Amino acid sequence: MANDSTGPMPRSISDIARRIRELRGICDYTPEEMADECGVPMEEYISYESGEVDIPISFLLRLAERFHVDMTEMITGETPRLSVYSVTRAGKGGVEVERREHYYYRNLAFNFLHRKVEPLHVVVKVGVNPELVQSAHEGHEFDYVLSGTLHLRIDDKDVTLRPGDAVYYDSAHPHALQALGDEDVNMLAIVIP
Repeated sequence: MANDSTGPMPRSISDIARRIRELRGICDYTPEEMADECGVPMEEYISYESGEVDIPISFLLRLAERFHVDMTEMITGETPRLSVYSVTRAGKGGVEVERREHYYYRNLAFNFLHRKVEPLHVVVKVGVNPELVQSAHEGHEFDYVLSGTLHLRIDDKDVTLRPGDAVYYDSAHPHALQALGDEDVNMLAIVIP
């Protein structure tokens, strides 16, 4: 089955947090068990499940794997339906997640069943993450800058990327993104679990 995707409405962190609580309950896990399964401190897990803080995509990918659900289900509560191809038209598709910190992302293949990667349109806003707070997650990541100037820190190395530049890295290493100058950064990020 194939389709041009116009996509559902943006999802809030509180909607995703509620879904995490529901899936944990359905799977009969305690919060302590889930924190241990995901390799995060209990307080951090509770803050994600409560919707009090931004939920990293790497954490959502781990949860989707543990619950045996597609990433789209984690974000929207809906099951992807397409298995041959999925088209996401410019400015019209994907699952947009309203994030409170650092950046927002839109999944560009949200409706394709059994994705091997997560292709994301990411916007890094000017002025966010001035301290370059780093995060890490399993897998690899490929980032391609479409517009703006991106400051990327991996471990203690700093890299500046401009439109047309790309980077591929082991995302288990701590990394952070920051927009330089006065223009938001638009980029394609492919997260490979």
